[in-house]
Amino acid sequence: MNFPKSDDLYARAQKIMTPVTQTLAKGPGQYTKGASPKYVKRGKGAHVWDVDGNEYIDYQMGIGPLSLGYAYPRVDEAIKAQLEDGITFSMMHELEVEVAELIHEIIPNAESIRISKTGADVCSAAVRVSRAFTGRKDVLCCGYHGWHDWYIGTTSRDKGIPQESKDLVAAFEYNNLDSFKAVLTPDVACVILEPFIFDAPKDNFLHEVARLCKENGTLLIFDEMWTGFRIAIGGAQEYFGITPDLAVYSKACANGMPIALLTGRKDVLQLFEQDVFFFTTFGGEALSLAATIATISEMREKNVPAFLASQGNKLKEGYNQIAAELGLSSYTKCYGYDCRSIVTFDASAGNPLEVKAFVQQELFKQGILWGGFHNMSFSHTDEDVAKTLDAYRAVLPLLKDAIEKGDVASRLEGEPVEAVFRKVTNAAPVKAK
Repeated sequence: MNFPKSDDLYARAQKIMTPVTQTLAKGPGQYTKGASPKYVKRGKGAHVWDVDGNEYIDYQMGIGPLSLGYAYPRVDEAIKAQLEDGITFSMMHELEVEVAELIHEIIPNAESIRISKTGADVCSAAVRVSRAFTGRKDVLCCGYHGWHDWYIGTTSRDKGIPQESKDLVAAFEYNNLDSFKAVLTPDVACVILEPFIFDAPKDNFLHEVARLCKENGTLLIFDEMWTGFRIAIGGAQEYFGITPDLAVYSKACANGMPIALLTGRKDVLQLFEQDVFFFTTFGGEALSLAATIATISEMREKNVPAFLASQGNKLKEGYNQIAAELGLSSYTKCYGYDCRSIVTFDASAGNPLEVKAFVQQELFKQGILWGGFHNMSFSHTDEDVAKTLDAYRAVLPLLKDAIEKGDVASRLEGEPVEAVFRKVTNAAPVKAK
């Protein structure tokens, strides 16, 4: 496939942008360079069209926010209606109260609510207010929590962050209670973790973390960027029956509009009244507030989490069945919760990044925009799922042949995808304290 308009835009961007992408997961390094488009033009439902006019079923869905689908009528109508009245104002807007009331109703721990713009912002606000409330400095994390100093210092992209900041944060492994206990000290202000990424909690892991935090006087923060409004309307805390002290949300709640939520105990969040500063000009931006109300209302009325699970299960089980029929189960599988699953490749089949790049390259030819994930939306129809499984049936035999002949790399029509700085199961190696 050729992508002349994408390639031209990329060449223009390289002259003045460093790097060319605003989001790492959307950048050219996550797609097979030379065999994938780089820029999209528009989207509708679960489909997108690149700048060269090629159509794809999208399983990235904006890297998470498109929970209902592109250009979803109910959400777009709410945005357009609010646009007639204005976007950002000189005083508070009534929709701020309406959104807060809605979140208070559906999120179990939402005694109090703060509204902002990005996931990284509310994660950092949660950490800051936790430190203020407990009078402690140390933070433990598990998962991915954004670009701010306190977290990104635990990763390989830590240049520019003072060592003093790095020394206050340690990571632990998911489903490894011993690794958690090893870094939980009386100095830990808060523990922030994704309730799950793809692996399910084992041996009551989440409940044990919650218990140990409470015993230690440490605040528990659920990072629900991915789990919120997908696994259940009330997020992972509803699904698992755990009420964390604080929780943060963003991606799914406004179907693509920029908004983030911090929910939690009122006695903690009341520190924002005078003692802790967390404010932003665009926190009350009204288009995103209108989109949030429309999106969450649609999710509740249509039971969207159940639909995501149903469609996602068809893909997960379908992929594994095809792999089994072809004798590939020893080195590839699809696993995770039905609303968001991942396809993995074992090193026994060769370089996993090369194998993934080959599959991705061939799926693009089949009209599937794929980064190894099934990020499900309410717009993924039965026809979309059937076409995707047909694409797997066409591509996986090609993979089998390439692996058996040992020439996966030579079949790549571009450069392999690049590794990112974090693992799937934990944020970073546990650091000695």
